[in-house]
Amino acid sequence: MADMNKLLGQLLGGGAASGFAGGLAGGLASSLLSGKKGRKMGFKALKLGGVAAVGAMAYTAYQRYSEKSGGAPTQAAPTEFTPAPPGSAFMPRENDHAANEALGLILVRAMIAVARADGRLDAEESQAIFQKIQSLGLDSESQALLVEEMGHPVDMDAIVNSATTPEIAAEIYTASLLAVEVDSAAEKAYLAMLAARLRLPPELVAEIEQQVTSQKELAQENSE
Repeated sequence: MADMNKLLGQLLGGGAASGFAGGLAGGLASSLLSGKKGRKMGFKALKLGGVAAVGAMAYTAYQRYSEKSGGAPTQAAPTEFTPAPPGSAFMPRENDHAANEALGLILVRAMIAVARADGRLDAEESQAIFQKIQSLGLDSESQALLVEEMGHPVDMDAIVNSATTPEIAAEIYTASLLAVEVDSAAEKAYLAMLAARLRLPPELVAEIEQQVTSQKELAQENSE
C-alpha cells in the first residue's frame, strides 16, 4: 500500500524520501498542470511528517482563533506553530496506522482538487503529469494512487463530506492552501466555496491563511 504520510510530505515539497532535498516546490498538481512555481514548506514543519505538518498548522491556527475569540492576546508569532497532540481531533496517534493513512488520503485529494480547479486535463497534460509522477522517485503503489486520483473529476461534495469533524475541515482547507499559489480567479473562487461549505468561521479561515502564508514566506527566505 502507498505510504500516505510519505506521499503527502513529497507533495508538500519536502522530498521526504531523500532528506527533505529536491522535493517539488509546493503543490504537485498545480506545478504539473500550469507550470506555476510554488514554494515548498519549511523544513521544520515537514520534519514532523506530511500529515503531522498539516495538522500542526491547522492546530496552531485554531489555537490563535480560539484565543482571539476568547479575548486573550496571542503570544506566538505567525511563523511559529505547535504540533497537534497525538490522539487529538487534529492528529491520530502514531500507532493508529489506519487513521493516519485515511487522513493522509483525504488531504492528498484536497490538494489535487484545488490545483485542478482552473481547468480540465487533456491527453497531453495527462501524459506530462504521468511522466512527472514517475520522476518523483515514489514507490509503485504511490505512483499508481496519484495517477488514479489525478484522473478523477474534481468532486467537492466528496471532499466536504470527508470532513467528519471541524478539525478535519480545518486541515482540508490548510492542505488546499498549501497546494497552490492562489493567483487565479478560479482558485480563489474554489477556496472561498470550500471554506463556506466546510463551515469554517471567517476568522479561522483568516488565521489558517496567515499561518500558511507565513510558512511559505519563511521557506522562501531560507531558500534564497
